[in-house]
Amino acid sequence: MAKGKNTFQVGKSSEPGATRRDYIYAVNKKNLPAGERLKLRKYSKQLRKHVEYTFVDAK
Repeated sequence: MAKGKNTFQVGKSSEPGATRRDYIYAVNKKNLPAGERLKLRKYSKQLRKHVEYTFVDAK
């Protein structure tokens, strides 16, 4: 079978104390340059502020 264009990536918070929530995204490999990680700013209910999440490939 052919390899798909999407990979799943798991986002973890870089802030200490924000441990409850992880995000999972299906990312299209063609839209993301090689070696670059997806970074999103999401609201953390636990810390009550926006936190940056860095994403790595899910295994």
